[in-house]
Amino acid sequence: MWASRERGEQAQSMEISETPRGHHWSLTLLGIGLIVLFAYYGESVLAVLFFAILLSFTLSPVVQALEYLHVPRAFGALISVVALLAVVYGITAASYNQAAIFADNVPKYSQKIRSILEPFRQQAENLERTGEAVGEPEPSNVVPVRQVKSWTEVLTHGAGTLTDILLSASFIPFLAYFLLTWQSHARSATVMLFPLRHRNTVFVTLGLIGKMLQSFIVGNLLIGLLISGVSVAIFGLLHVPFFYFVGFLSGFLSLVPYLGIVLAMVPPILVGLGQLDAGDLAIIVLCVIGLHLFALNVLYPKLLGNRLRINPLAVTIALLFWGAVWGAIGLVLAIPITGAIKIVFDHVESMKPYADWLGE
Repeated sequence: MWASRERGEQAQSMEISETPRGHHWSLTLLGIGLIVLFAYYGESVLAVLFFAILLSFTLSPVVQALEYLHVPRAFGALISVVALLAVVYGITAASYNQAAIFADNVPKYSQKIRSILEPFRQQAENLERTGEAVGEPEPSNVVPVRQVKSWTEVLTHGAGTLTDILLSASFIPFLAYFLLTWQSHARSATVMLFPLRHRNTVFVTLGLIGKMLQSFIVGNLLIGLLISGVSVAIFGLLHVPFFYFVGFLSGFLSLVPYLGIVLAMVPPILVGLGQLDAGDLAIIVLCVIGLHLFALNVLYPKLLGNRLRINPLAVTIALLFWGAVWGAIGLVLAIPITGAIKIVFDHVESMKPYADWLGE
């Protein structure tokens, strides 16, 4: 009788132990769904917050250097933010006239491109007419309705009007300033939110995320400036129109993951059609490809090191997901967000298999 009673208690304990596991997975799926909905509908707030965080990590070394010179942290943060705004304003003012001239010449280049692509368009239309003639005729009383969503609509998802964008962007310097001045307090307060046994892990995780973000931003900025400078020199030797503006645009477009090698070719080829011969255009294509591969295989490992180890499949999925959720802003923030998630997974025992899947 005692044996049967013990077996009954064991069976009851097994049922009790299995029940939370089912609830655990259901709550996990529910939590993931709520996070996705929160990210989708909270884009305007979260994007501004993430950009401010990235900016604060970029300016953090400058503030620390000023603090080493016995400058109060609040005043050092103010100097850093104001200096950055002055640099951005100077670059914008210096490039505005050239950008306006380039924009005025875009219709001329568009006409040349249309004249070059006109034969191919006519051939495509002829093939389409042939297919319609061979196919079965559609009923005359049915009107087909097709909802077309262009790539520009996808990239500008959630962007809003220019006034909304400027209003949201105006919060970024203020948030970055307060993040710089209250960095230590925010980090220690965040650590204190967790139980005592996990606080050391949280402290280390936050430090690694900060170093990763700082390396990612500074590294991309240095790589973009280097590629842009070399591109300007090469395009100037080839007499590419607006080589100074097109070179910097091509250099920073090359930083876009996976799509950069294609996007970087668009500006020089766009302004070079009808102005340069086929040999010069081929040299431009080869130079863009060579600079992109050099940055990908030499500069990125040197500057980012082991701080950002995400496999290409995970990066592609992250770009697709965050691009669908936040549009162009998601493409910019996809890699740092995924890198931060991987660091968190690395320090949570139950999430380490997912970290291994994201890693190289």
